[in-house]
This record gives sequence, C-alpha cells and structure tokens, in this order.
Amino acid sequence: MHDWLTGMRGGERCLEVFCELFPEADLFTLLHVPGSVSETIERRRITTSFIQNIPGAAQRYRQYLPLFPAAVRRFDLRGYDLVLSSSHAVAKGARVPPGALHVCYCFTPMRYVWDLYDEYFGPRAGLLTRTVMPPLAAWLRRWDRRTAANVHHFVAISRFVADRIRRAYGRPADVIYPPVDVARFRVEEGPGDFYLVVSALTPYKRVDLAVAAASKLGRRLVVVGSGPEEARLRSLAGPTVELLGWRDDAEIALLYARCRALLFPTVEDFGITPLEAMASGRPVIALGQGGALETVVAPGGEEPATGIFFERQSVEALAEAIQRFESGTPRFEPKALRRRAEAFDRPLFKERVEQYLAARLAEHARC
Repeated sequence: MHDWLTGMRGGERCLEVFCELFPEADLFTLLHVPGSVSETIERRRITTSFIQNIPGAAQRYRQYLPLFPAAVRRFDLRGYDLVLSSSHAVAKGARVPPGALHVCYCFTPMRYVWDLYDEYFGPRAGLLTRTVMPPLAAWLRRWDRRTAANVHHFVAISRFVADRIRRAYGRPADVIYPPVDVARFRVEEGPGDFYLVVSALTPYKRVDLAVAAASKLGRRLVVVGSGPEEARLRSLAGPTVELLGWRDDAEIALLYARCRALLFPTVEDFGITPLEAMASGRPVIALGQGGALETVVAPGGEEPATGIFFERQSVEALAEAIQRFESGTPRFEPKALRRRAEAFDRPLFKERVEQYLAARLAEHARC
C-alpha cells in the first residue's frame, strides 16, 4: 500500500525494495501515472482508487486531499495475511482484514495537517483555502489518529519521525533508515565550482533560502527540481543561480560528483540528498534540525566530518555557513564521506527490512 505513484522520489526508492522482497505481491495506491516510476514498480499488478478517474488528477491530485481517506478505505484487502503500507499521507489508513498483520513504514504522519500546516495553508494560501482548511484539517487529524490504531507496528524513517509518531498517534515506532543506492554515484577529483540543491520545489523545502544566499554572495548555485515554487524561485534568483528543472538519475549523479557542496536548508524527516552527496564524496551544508542530524556528521566528533550545520533557517545564517565552509576548515575527505553513505546503503536496508518483517510475522503467528 503506497500513497501515490507519480515519480521516483525517496519513498518510491523504498517501495522498490519492498517490491523486490515480495515479487508476487499486489500493489494498491490512490493514483498511478504510468511510466512515472521504475520498471520494478511498474510491472507490479497495481490497483488504483477512484481518484485515478477524476479528470486532471494526474496533475492536481493534491487538491483532492479531502477525498483521500474515503478512497483508501475502499480498497478490498480480504485474503491478504500481511499489509505493508509505506505512508506519508493516508496509506496507513487502509482497512486491514481480520487476522492480517499491518506494518507501516512511516515517512511521517500527514505533515500538512500536523507540523507543517502553516507552510501549506498559512498566509500564502488563497482566501478560500484559508477559510476551508481549519475544520477540514481538524477532521483529518482525528481520522489520522483514529486509523493509526489499525497499524500493528510502526517503523519510522528516523528518530525525528519516531518522535513525531509518538506525539501525533501516541504510538512507539522502531527505526529503519531509508536507503541510498551508493552504486549510482561516483567520486570525482577536484573541488567543484558550484553549489547544488536537489529538491522538490515546495514551500517547506525552503529552497528560497539557498537561492537568496547564493544570489547575495554571488556564488554559483544549480537547483535541480520542480514544483509549485518554481516561478517564485526564478523571480528571486540572481545571475549566478540556475534552475534546471528535474533531471534523470544519471545527470543528477554527475551534478553531485562535480559540485562543491550540497545546500540543505530544510527541516526534513530524513533527507536522502545529503547521503547522495556524501556517496559522491561531496560535503553538506545543512540546517541543524530534523533528519540531517542523524546523517550528517559535524566537525569535532570521533567520526570524520561530512558537513557543517547552520542553526537558524534564514538567508543570513546560510550565507554565513557558506563562508565558513569556504574558509577551508574543516577539510573533508571524499573517501570518508563515501564511507558514511555506505552505512545507509541499499543492500543493508533490504536486509534490515527483511529481518524485521520476518520477526514481526513470527510474533504475529504465535499470537
């Protein structure tokens, strides 16, 4: 069970591994845009919801958020003994048949009605949205909390998300970090001549901070990504900032290998892009909050540093961190950066998930 299939982002990288672990399993999702995900996922028998048949849903599916709970509850899961939901919205709310085990690999509780409501529906939203959303969000929070009781085991993508699950649902969660496919990336010689951002261009990602900081300092910045913030970011960008739109895996890997450092200004649930940069032997300049604290190693500890942190989510703080990075202290060793990424490598994730599910199924059978 997966929320929707519209592109290969971090959640779909995890789903791809789940499909490999269960090659005969059926896949249920609210919406599938054919060709948008990997062949491993595409060749699955995919069942979609009524959202699939709404005109224009492929481009505007997020506008149908109020319909998502009803859509996911209509799936008929009778006959299955294991339901594995990978959820950041409503997938974990599916009706599970009696006797079946439900494990939720949780990217986050529904962020737009919990921690990040203001980023999605605050002052920058339209008047109608600001009027309608408060009661709707309250209803969605109640639904989200109530359906959490249908999950036997939560697995969070980070300790940061495990704490959010505890606060939102009153439930404990185990932690299995998502994978980075280290083999996709290579280390090149040379320092690189541009900073890089790889991100969906949505408000909470705060790519605007990177664009503004690079423009202020006159540093070359390459932004890879697409989304509703793209037009605004182009209006903010100075002559040293280039927005490429989205690029395929091979081109992104090349950009990682040739950049100077990755800029990561968001409070992220986990954040796969810092690890992709490290797999390419490139350091990270990251906001010192959220999942980055569990992947990026700051200077001064026992392990080799893989990046530096800035403490405030502001243009000034990021610009200061860039200048601190350019001072040359600390020095970053590409091999050490790659070793850090290898601790999160895809084969290790696959092994950990397989062992975890085998243990939970054995416990469930004894009950």
